[in-house]
Amino acid sequence: KTGVVGTITNGEGGSIGLRADMDALDIAEQTEVGYASVIPGKMHACGHDGHTAMLLGTAKYLTQTKAFRGTVQLIFQPAEEMAGGGRVMVEEGLFDKFPVTQVFGMHNWPNMPAGKMCVRSGPSMASAASFEVTVLGKSSHAAAPHQGIDAIMVGSEIVSSLQTISSRVTNPIEGIVISVTQFNAGNALNVLPDEAVLKGTARSFSKDASTTLENMIRRIVENIAQAHGATAELRYEHLYPVLINSQKESELALRVAEEIVGAAEIDPEYLPSMASEDFSFMLNERPGCFMRLGSGFTDRETFPLHNSRYEFNDDVLPIGASYWARLVETLLKP
Repeated sequence: KTGVVGTITNGEGGSIGLRADMDALDIAEQTEVGYASVIPGKMHACGHDGHTAMLLGTAKYLTQTKAFRGTVQLIFQPAEEMAGGGRVMVEEGLFDKFPVTQVFGMHNWPNMPAGKMCVRSGPSMASAASFEVTVLGKSSHAAAPHQGIDAIMVGSEIVSSLQTISSRVTNPIEGIVISVTQFNAGNALNVLPDEAVLKGTARSFSKDASTTLENMIRRIVENIAQAHGATAELRYEHLYPVLINSQKESELALRVAEEIVGAAEIDPEYLPSMASEDFSFMLNERPGCFMRLGSGFTDRETFPLHNSRYEFNDDVLPIGASYWARLVETLLKP
């Protein structure tokens, strides 16, 4: 719940922010590494420990070399994983207390080979919303379904119909995803339950598409429930906005990345991701960009983010730290 900001100043000049997330996930770790989590049910399955280490390495280098003129704000952010720690830091006056004109973030990307880097301007990661649907029907004996209103059947029809939004309502080019991730109903083999609860996420790359998603989900939920004589309640919450990289900062970051890893290691096939990232709240306040740093292993199997066997590739630590340090030295050149 607690964020940390470290300030390094070397004379008069501009001020930029570098952000690393710190939190772990509610996953039981199944790796065999020496630094595996010792807290049951918790692990760094997204590499935020690596992000923190890279930023600490950058801080050490900058304080030793001081080959820049100005101020660097080192933003160590808590609660990125669905808790919106970035939003809270911004709302609590992050950039008022620690002024910056630009802000930069980075994330390891295990489905890219270690050392590859990529960034581009414009929408880079999707917005995210959560929804919860409670279907209220009428319970009955499983042998006499006509005497009740089957909440499971109503809920199942809602799940199927939600997928028509992306295939039949919105422009396919828009790029939206609706995923129902939980469906809970009933507790007896011979009883049709009177309640079903569905939960899921909705993601898109524009504010208009996000509004359309909410409106269509609400319409489908209400109309299907009404058609079966049931009622349904929808709770919809917008979590993260679209992460949009600003053009000037993205072009600069790309040039710096090329200096660190070479032009051959810049991934030209970079595509936006439907995953979400609360660094978007900071980019809504200041221009900047979010770099992807490849962290896939070449000598053994690479497991994806949020997997119980995920490992951060330590070989990319100096690459990430060097990128951030060179970014500072470029932007705050004496």
